Formats: sequence, structure tokens, C-alpha cells
Amino acid sequence: MPSTLSPRTDPAAAPPVVPAAEDTVAFADPPTLGRRPALAADRDATPTLARRVRALLGRVLRSSIVLVLFLALWEVAPRVGLVDAVFLPPLSRVLDAFGTLASSGELALHLGASLSRAGTGFAIAVLAAIPLGVAIGWYERVSDVLSPFLELFRNTAALALLPVFILILGIGETSKIALVVYACTFPVLLTTISAVRSVDPLLVKSARSLGLSSLRLFQKVVLPAAVPTVFTGVRMAGASSILVLIAAEMVGAKAGLGYLITYTQFNFQIEKMYAGIIAIALVGVSVNGVLLALERHFSRWRTASS
Repeated sequence: MPSTLSPRTDPAAAPPVVPAAEDTVAFADPPTLGRRPALAADRDATPTLARRVRALLGRVLRSSIVLVLFLALWEVAPRVGLVDAVFLPPLSRVLDAFGTLASSGELALHLGASLSRAGTGFAIAVLAAIPLGVAIGWYERVSDVLSPFLELFRNTAALALLPVFILILGIGETSKIALVVYACTFPVLLTTISAVRSVDPLLVKSARSLGLSSLRLFQKVVLPAAVPTVFTGVRMAGASSILVLIAAEMVGAKAGLGYLITYTQFNFQIEKMYAGIIAIALVGVSVNGVLLALERHFSRWRTASS
């Protein structure tokens, strides 16, 4: 049967349309031209390695400029006569004495003695204060019983009780560790109590409505919410453990950074005395850095949730 379609409408009869060269260029070029600005914008939005390095160096310089100026002033002031170089030697001489103590092994001996005492007392205080703080902050009856005792001793300085610890426990290691425990307990205890009491009541009600037991409630709601505040007290306790121990070692000890400072002062070895002070500062910064890293590790859920 002959086809009824006209040549204009019949696909078989219609001649194939061949695009011209100009049409090919017109269809090929616009997508390519359209992609180029997007790729350039992506390259501009993505920071290069050089930019990251410059940003990091900028942050380091901004955070250390005051420290560098202080160290430069320490080096220059004794040399130009602003202070007596006998009582405040230039920083270079102090660093030489620091290197001498480190190379001879004397600094490692005193540092190990101080860290063992401070670490033992700090660990005992944290392990005892956090459960006690949770109990006081969560149970009202426990708080009513222990609050008067806490209010009495929280305002008593640890160093004021140093003679008492020495009289009762002797002049050996026990009294120094006990003093560190006393000094570290209250910062951790008080911040733990505050952290538990400041947990959002709506979170607690929601967890209880889901049928969580008391143990799971502490594990999933109370403790994660209290971790940042608790670690604030832990960091304060870490600083207190070093400071109180150094003072205790100055009174009665045969090794330790506090003993090193007192011994070098009495023998007028001023450079070594300042070297011991620098060692104490480095220990304090290191301890705070470790505790800050632990706080970030246990508080990762806050970053994930935000």
C-alpha cells in the first residue's frame, strides 16, 4: 500500500540533516566555556598548601609574640644594666645551665621524683573526687550530710596544712603525696558537683521517659554532659599538683624540682636556680597540654553534634 505521508512528514523520505561546521563549534564550545569558570572558582575556594602553611605560621607568630618579647627582654636587660646580672643572669647563661643539668642527668633525677609524687597524688585525687562529686551532685541526702564538711575545708589552703601533714605522716614521701591529694581533690570535686547539677533537666526527663535505668542514665546523659566542666577542674588540679608539690619539696626533700631550686639558691648557683624554674614551667605547660588533649578526646561528641 503506498505511503500517504508527504515527503515533508515522511521520515524515510526526508533527507538527513548534516550540521554545519559552524553549528558543531557552536554546540561544542558552550559546555566547555561553561565549565571553566566553575573549575577556577573551585580552585580559588580550595586553600592551597602554601596558604595553609602561611595561616599556620601566622597563628603561631600571633600567639608567641609576647613570649618572644619577654625572652628577648630577659636576655637584653641584664646585659645593658637594667637589672643586676648577678641576681638575674641573661637567658643564654640560664639555658647553658639548663643544658648542663640535663646532660649530667641531675635534672632527670629531680624531674622524675617530682613527677612521680605529683602523678600519684593527682591520680588518687581524680579517682576519688569524681565519683564523690557525682554522688553529692545527684543525691540530695548525700549533699546535706557532706556539704558542711566540704565548706569547712575548701577554704583552707593546702600549704597551711603542710606542717600538720609532716607532723602526722612524717617528712617522707607519704606527707608530700597526701598534700597533693588534698590540693587536687577540691577543684575536681567542686567542678564535678557543679557539672552534675547543671545538666539540662529536659534531657534527664527525656531519658527516663525512654525507660533508661539509673546506670544508663549516668552513662548516656549525665556524664557526657558533665565532661567539659569536670575537665576544667581536672586541669586546675593538674596545675595545683605541681605548685603545691614544689612548695612541699622546698621544706623537706632530698630530690625534686623544689629541692633543686632551694639547694641552688642556698649555694648561690643562680643560673641553675632559674633553670629549675624553667623546668617547672615546661612541666606545667606539658601537663596542661596532655589534659587538654584528653578533654578534646572525651568531648568529641560535642563537635560531632554541632
